[in-house]
Amino acid sequence: MKDFFYLIPISLALGLVGLVLFLWSLKNGQYEDLDGASERILYDDDRPSESCLD
Repeated sequence: MKDFFYLIPISLALGLVGLVLFLWSLKNGQYEDLDGASERILYDDDRPSESCLD
């Protein structure tokens, strides 16, 4: 039973840290362009290096 006195504040603190980080990511625009990343992977903009052409 003594363990709950340690575990409950730790779990509340971790939940609060997670909430703060999530709100920070919302404020900084991490979720604004959800379609861009999924479409960007389909296009190959890389050019082969000169050593591969020999």
